[in-house]
Amino acid sequence: MVSTSLTPQRSIHSQVQKAKADIVTRFAPSPTGYLHIGGARTALFNWLYARGRGGKFLLRIEDTDRERSTQDAVDAIIDGLRWLGLDWDGEPLSQHARADRHREAAETLLAKGAAFRCFCTPDEIETLRRQAFDAGRALRSPWRDRDPAEAPAGAAFTVRFRAGHDDVLIDDAVQGAVRWAGKEFDDLVILRSDGAPTYNFAVVVDDHDMGVTHVIRGDDHLVNAGRQAQIYDAFGWPRPRFAHVPLIHGPDGKKLSKRHGALGVEAYRDMGYLPEGLRNYLLRLGWSHGDQELFTTAEALAAFDLAGLNKAPARLDFDKMASVNAHHMKLADDARLTDLLIERLTGDPEAAAFAPDVLRARLLAAMGLLKTRAPTLAELKEQAYFLYRKRPFATDAKAAKALDADALARLIRLRAALATQDEWTEAALHEALKAFAEAEQVGFGKIGAPLRAALTGGAPAPDLSAVLSLLGRDESLARLDDATNAAG
Repeated sequence: MVSTSLTPQRSIHSQVQKAKADIVTRFAPSPTGYLHIGGARTALFNWLYARGRGGKFLLRIEDTDRERSTQDAVDAIIDGLRWLGLDWDGEPLSQHARADRHREAAETLLAKGAAFRCFCTPDEIETLRRQAFDAGRALRSPWRDRDPAEAPAGAAFTVRFRAGHDDVLIDDAVQGAVRWAGKEFDDLVILRSDGAPTYNFAVVVDDHDMGVTHVIRGDDHLVNAGRQAQIYDAFGWPRPRFAHVPLIHGPDGKKLSKRHGALGVEAYRDMGYLPEGLRNYLLRLGWSHGDQELFTTAEALAAFDLAGLNKAPARLDFDKMASVNAHHMKLADDARLTDLLIERLTGDPEAAAFAPDVLRARLLAAMGLLKTRAPTLAELKEQAYFLYRKRPFATDAKAAKALDADALARLIRLRAALATQDEWTEAALHEALKAFAEAEQVGFGKIGAPLRAALTGGAPAPDLSAVLSLLGRDESLARLDDATNAAG
């Protein structure tokens, strides 16, 4: 059962507080699964268009499919939007809870003659549909021109929209002028035999009641815009401005699927993307603003418009996604990244060996450097590993090769030299290492490889003088002791 926290108002105008010039957009996902990346982009475009113009962005959960709608899916959608930073006005609205309003609206169309009761059985409809297809036209119910009094007493019926014969034209902000011949549209069922509204009808009633002025969505809904336009016209309601955006394709140009990365937003969060990084990447999937690739949130809000939406499908590119996220990693606040990294270290036995304040202080001190080396939080965890490795640690096979007898003897001498170092800063340590190499009359490679092996065990790490500085005097000397003691 979908949560009753979703708002069921018959009239939603009070929530919208609509003024003449207000922009009102909405995101209307179906809670039958996670918030996938295409849905996240749709939500982003609607959010940017409304927020950038001082308008309203509303959230409607289209939960009329009671068999497939789940509370887990509702929660995943809401959590995904919150993580992305896409806030909405008012409470999320439940389409299912507005069924009475949909039936009331259907009665209005019946009274106007724009809808009719159809008493055809499912088998009769199937026969009529085949006949219409063979004749090259859409289904027209025989009951559109018959008196309902002719139906058998107690017979089940649906309510159908009386399709027109004239062409249907919409002016789409992305696709341009789109025209359909009237014969292409059948007598659409708007209320099923159990009184439940159908998708296209409920959408029109809800969008009207919510004061929606712009409908920005995937172009798989383009033909629905033709059906919905007729319903708007039958009510005498103004149509919203439609903008149908081409769908996201996989890197191979084919329809996006799970094998391409059609995952839920939470999967990208778990992979270590920042919300602002993913927002920036999604922004450029199907929209452009000159040659600009990287946007702050403020820049995106100022720049986004419908004119920049592209007609060609966008392709998912994980390398590009990582590159964009890396940019936002560099811009992110060090304290925030430290907190996010510590969250990812929850349950890590090596990190747990540190007192929380000690661990945080060590990571925070290194964050300004580490974040320049990591495109994602997952990679940041790898880059930070050398800081919280539990001593004594094993050295990987590649690093261990650098710890031969000559190298170990040299590390003992280096350890003694470092112990007398007065200033433990990156710059001072850089000079100390350089001076030691000169004193040993060897190239720095003879010192760097074994020193790195002793200090990191082969884990990724920055320049050695930075490693020594970040580890601190006591930890650095202790790791050198571990390496030389382990060799006997």
